[in-house]
Amino acid sequence: MPVSSRRKRSRDPDRPSGVLSERAAAALADARPVPFWTDRPERPDPRAALTGAAPRTDLLVVGGGFTGLWAAIQAKEADPGRDVVVVDAGRLGDGASGRNGGFLAPSLTHGLAQGVGCWPDEMRALDRLAAENVAAIEKALTAYGIDADHHVPGELTLALTEHQVTSVRESFELHRAHGMPVELLDAGQSRARVDSPRYLAGMYDPEVALVDPARLVWGLARAAESLGVRVHEHTRATGFDAEGVGVRVSLDGGSIHARRVVLGTNASPGVLKRLSAWVLPVYDHVLMTEPLTPAQLASVGWQGREGLTDAGNQFHYYRRTLDDRVLFGGYDANYHFPGRVDPALEQSDASHGLLADHFLDLFPQLEGIRFTHRWAGVIDTTSRFTPVFGTALGGRMAYAVGYTGLGVASTRFGAAVALDLVDGKDTELTRLGMVRRKPIPFPPEPIRYAAVRATRSSLAAEDRTGRRNLWLRTLDRLGVGFDS
Repeated sequence: MPVSSRRKRSRDPDRPSGVLSERAAAALADARPVPFWTDRPERPDPRAALTGAAPRTDLLVVGGGFTGLWAAIQAKEADPGRDVVVVDAGRLGDGASGRNGGFLAPSLTHGLAQGVGCWPDEMRALDRLAAENVAAIEKALTAYGIDADHHVPGELTLALTEHQVTSVRESFELHRAHGMPVELLDAGQSRARVDSPRYLAGMYDPEVALVDPARLVWGLARAAESLGVRVHEHTRATGFDAEGVGVRVSLDGGSIHARRVVLGTNASPGVLKRLSAWVLPVYDHVLMTEPLTPAQLASVGWQGREGLTDAGNQFHYYRRTLDDRVLFGGYDANYHFPGRVDPALEQSDASHGLLADHFLDLFPQLEGIRFTHRWAGVIDTTSRFTPVFGTALGGRMAYAVGYTGLGVASTRFGAAVALDLVDGKDTELTRLGMVRRKPIPFPPEPIRYAAVRATRSSLAAEDRTGRRNLWLRTLDRLGVGFDS
């Protein structure tokens, strides 16, 4: 059975909601309430919506994020004569693909521990497929001339408490047992890389890359169009009906008949109602600092530009951009009853203020720094933290959703799986256990909301004490959890 992944976090139940400390209020005073990545003049002009009764297409891809664009590109690479159309309900990059931290991790299983817990007999194949997937991404960036600030500084997982030191050491031993080239660091070695008084130990993984996610989305869209894919923004799919040998897709401004359909819609509600049983929409909050001065950078170190994360359930992820800003996100995981997704939920003084305080606790030498952007995005969480795959409408439609916050790299793999499924192919990918067997579904409301609250409270308690309570141990035995 899978373990409850390290990558979990919850809100501190003792913190007053919506209260900003004085220093957090000062740091956030000028922050724009929009994602940094897409708030730039180089953002492409919007593409035209698809309206009226559109011509037929061989393949309609719903969702213009990483999954959808990779699906379109791979479909055209495999069959240049295949007609492919991509539709997105908003602007490219408005969803999760333009709101994340830009960590391009090679894992397909939400980390090694989760993969070993779920599919121990397939890990050799999954590790190989993960390496092939990352190599294919890098090859595509070169082939299509996509400048997404791709670089490979690695990732540091850092212990902030004594019981997290044990977790880091156990993770290191597991990685080394599986032949991973990781390095264990003590407190001094960790602080020599990045200087925070909170660091007690660390593990360095040299294989994690960083990218600018919005530039990656925009580059993938241009690559798809160079292959003949038609991409339409502001075109929402509102309904699907099997019709003849294909699918009639209703759009908010018209319709289109597609022989096959691939869904890459992240946590967007209502596109295919059955997905709500497996996907939990969770809000993740992020900050971006102003560019650090040379003196500030010298005080922190961080010369290797590693991506950083910490080893608790309530974890942060942070990284330097190439213009020396610091992105800082995570910790809170906010689920809104009954699975509500609404732009009004993207700004939270409680969550953003907590992040600002945590940033200054980690780096007191940066006191007085200002954040230029604050935003949130919806993560498509599943109970086993890895995607759910499947087909609908008699096999005419396939879906790949539920990346649970680690989709920058694995979405390309997910798109390949969805294409094989919708084309009815029996391949190594479609035979994988993680593809054939779905995760345990989440319970219906209001039980779902109560279970989320109980899990969040339990995870926070484990972070304080280092002990898993009965509720978490039960989830471990069932192979489910709460993650973002």
